[in-house]
Amino acid sequence: PVSLWRVAGQSNSVYLLGSIHMLRKEDHPLPGIIDEVYDDAEVVVMELDMDDLDPAYTQMAFNRAGVMQDGTTLEALMGEDAWEQAEAAAAAVDIPLEMLTQSEPWLAAMTVELMLLYRVGFDPTLGVEMTMMARAVADGKPIEGLESVDEQLSFLDDLPLDAQREMLLQALAEGASLGETIDDLIRAWRHGDMETLERDLLSSIQEQTELNDALVGNRNRRWAETIATWLDDEQDYLVVVGALHLVGDQGVPALLADKGFGIQQLRQPAPVR
Repeated sequence: PVSLWRVAGQSNSVYLLGSIHMLRKEDHPLPGIIDEVYDDAEVVVMELDMDDLDPAYTQMAFNRAGVMQDGTTLEALMGEDAWEQAEAAAAAVDIPLEMLTQSEPWLAAMTVELMLLYRVGFDPTLGVEMTMMARAVADGKPIEGLESVDEQLSFLDDLPLDAQREMLLQALAEGASLGETIDDLIRAWRHGDMETLERDLLSSIQEQTELNDALVGNRNRRWAETIATWLDDEQDYLVVVGALHLVGDQGVPALLADKGFGIQQLRQPAPVR
């Protein structure tokens, strides 16, 4: 199997593709069945409307939401105990926390994750979204978004401080074992191994209820409502969202199945011998 589902509408199909936002050269080519469903779809939908994103606006929105202008520091927001833990964890993975001193903890956590992934060869331009966007733009297929940049940032910025602190500490702690865990994760994603993805992706975030609700649960429910309205359409849709949103009993496929739609996890056809 692959991290890809077909939801049967009355006269159309909606495909749900679990994305890894950053990949490496060796993770390509993507499974061939992704090409098949892409060819079948008239509309491509992503978390954000990728081809209309304005990089300058996006950068400004991040700064407005996550960079403190009033002299408050990351250290002050973390509090003494959490800051000591963060410093020790950052030293262990060679992350210079002083460069994040004006960042709110959620933005510092995202920055740390990106730095660690870049370091081991991951690149957003090789991720599933960028790959699919490039094809859709070249083919003139419309790309739509489920959310806006400002909406996505508000989910993070509105998190309680405790949840944000935990997010940063976790990003730093996981950095130490990233080299080993990431290969398992990519393998599980490529082979649609939902048990491994659920264990590795979902369990750590589910321990943090507020984070899980804000970043996963609430969004999954909204997306499932939106996708359900497309299932009486004439057009076929390919919906590309983070793989985390498609696993578990609160994942989008499970929520659509609960609404009575027929759902099938797709398989990569066996090579012809």
